[in-house]
Amino acid sequence: MLRPELAAWMRLLLTPGVGLESARKLLAAFGLPEAVFAQSLDAWQTVLGTRAANALDTPPEDLDAQVDRLQAWLDGSADRHVLTLEDPLYPAELLQMADPPLMLYVLGNVQTLHHPRRLAIVGSRNPTPQGEANARQFAQALGQAGVCVVSGMALGVDGAAHDGALLGGAPTVAVVGTGLDRVYPKRHLALAHRIAQNGAIVSEYPLGTPALAPNFPRRNRIIAGLSQGTLVVEAAVKSGSLITARLAAEQGREVFAIPGSIHAPQARGCHALIRQGAKLVESAQDILEDLRFAVPGTPDKATAEDGGNATPDEDALLKAMGYDPVSLDALQARTGMDTAHLQARLLELELQGDVARLPGGLLQRLGQG
Repeated sequence: MLRPELAAWMRLLLTPGVGLESARKLLAAFGLPEAVFAQSLDAWQTVLGTRAANALDTPPEDLDAQVDRLQAWLDGSADRHVLTLEDPLYPAELLQMADPPLMLYVLGNVQTLHHPRRLAIVGSRNPTPQGEANARQFAQALGQAGVCVVSGMALGVDGAAHDGALLGGAPTVAVVGTGLDRVYPKRHLALAHRIAQNGAIVSEYPLGTPALAPNFPRRNRIIAGLSQGTLVVEAAVKSGSLITARLAAEQGREVFAIPGSIHAPQARGCHALIRQGAKLVESAQDILEDLRFAVPGTPDKATAEDGGNATPDEDALLKAMGYDPVSLDALQARTGMDTAHLQARLLELELQGDVARLPGGLLQRLGQG
């Protein structure tokens, strides 16, 4: 893209008081941004009204600096891209949304945005150990079946989903709420590099945009829009994951939810979705079949109950635990074991990765052993 064209798109995007809706009206009326800015103030006023037209008449003070910054970023590597609404590589699914981004910044393989099988996996930033394990195991199984996992690179379920997809040998797409010259959260720096090398990181926000709270719920519409379905692993009743699920449903996409313990706050959002019509899933195969992604001969690698193990653990203590969070006193009552023996056995199981300790002194069996 030549600099004048890039500058026109950036001006349309960055002008205060001219949002996505107004920008789309201008594009519909006059064509591409360079044609928009060739119009008179009177012409703008007929489309936008006086206030927005006056704002458009004055270029943003930092426009040249922003264009220079973006041009330098693009020139720095062949895996950096900017897609505008007119670009043939702009995802067609996003054009169907009510408010598609004017520009998409992409780091990685831009063709990943056109992968034939894409599923969003979202959930709590503070999942239970089992919830995080489910996200990773489902994503890995789906990745092995050739599905590209789309998520938001947040802590918790998002990060586990990206990691699982990569472990499954599939590309993954992270839609973030900052500029692509920043990584948020910082602890996902190594994960971000892996995603960019084996998929793509996407943002609608200009370079330099920090981690601002309103940006993250807003980016969820892109996660939903890029995906043919959305799986919610764990979520509170009021959470960004449920926003993503609602947006997916509004766009005519399938919504899936993994049920959890009735005692876990992180499961209540999934239960609410199921009551509202989301499809309850217990295995990755449920999703593959529903979306007609199933690959003949592909083994089912993940279930919400046992994490895909072929042989269920026959340990009596694990059987007594079940899969709901449980207290030490309740375990003692169920098993009849003395405290010292029970504590020692729990420590063994914890070191093996079969049991996790939760806040409040509770314990939970994990679906790994």
